[in-house]
Amino acid sequence: MNMHKKKMVAPIIITVIIVLYYVVYFGFLISLLDGIWKYALGIIPLVFSVLMVYVCIERINEIKEGEEDDISKY
Repeated sequence: MNMHKKKMVAPIIITVIIVLYYVVYFGFLISLLDGIWKYALGIIPLVFSVLMVYVCIERINEIKEGEEDDISKY
């Protein structure tokens, strides 16, 4: 396994864990509530999940371009 692929594993695992957390946590809350709150709490994890996947894709692209240490830019 080349070096870039090894560095891509952590962001992918963290993204999967956080998305699963959003789904389980907000799914539990949705099952307890009725009415408009159900829809409001359904949108929040969806938005968070989409953002997490977007950030993960951006990080993977940075790693592929050779910018493993992106904090050095600051």
